[in-house]
Amino acid sequence: MASSKAEGDQKEYVNEQAVANKFAAMRSELNQIYSKITELEMEASEHSLVISAIQPLDPSRRCYRMIGGVLVERTIKEVLPAVQRNKEGIEEVIARLNEALEKKKKEISDFEAKYKIKIRKEQGEEKDDGARKEGTAQGVLVGPAGGSE
Repeated sequence: MASSKAEGDQKEYVNEQAVANKFAAMRSELNQIYSKITELEMEASEHSLVISAIQPLDPSRRCYRMIGGVLVERTIKEVLPAVQRNKEGIEEVIARLNEALEKKKKEISDFEAKYKIKIRKEQGEEKDDGARKEGTAQGVLVGPAGGSE
């Protein structure tokens, strides 16, 4: 009887460990999606900056564009539509990733409910999360107003 009890305990432990591993993998996947969205949002922002910088210029003016690691000379008339298409494509990917993010959040939430998972957070960790979220919302550094030097 003692051996069957030990086997039962070990089986429970393996199941708990499997649930913990699965949960950790799901959280890791969620973090990867967040990272990719952030990266693509920054790229879309850069595209917007380029568009706003070259749009008012003469369409026949020369400009340079990096294509596959090679710098090529083109005109603004040729480059502007391509940059705008790239930006639109990036925004579509961001939208799809946001959908995947919501599905993954729901999947994790359902998994937590099914296995009654509670996440313990330390006080310092919560403060770091808040600071991180606040920092990602900002993207422009502006100097002091006025020219008093």
